[in-house]
Amino acid sequence: MSGKLINLRQKRKQIERSEKRKVADQNAALHGRTKAAKEQQKAQASQAARALDGHKRDV
Repeated sequence: MSGKLINLRQKRKQIERSEKRKVADQNAALHGRTKAAKEQQKAQASQAARALDGHKRDV
């Protein structure tokens, strides 16, 4: 019964690094866009909102 020895401190730090890397990748995806890309997304969102409002029924 010889198992592989692991250093818990190193494993903990490795997990923390991977979580920070994941958060950084998400932030880069959200905020790492050009101004034109951000404006295009805003225009698409407002167009979708207008289309949705146009299809609502008056009660």
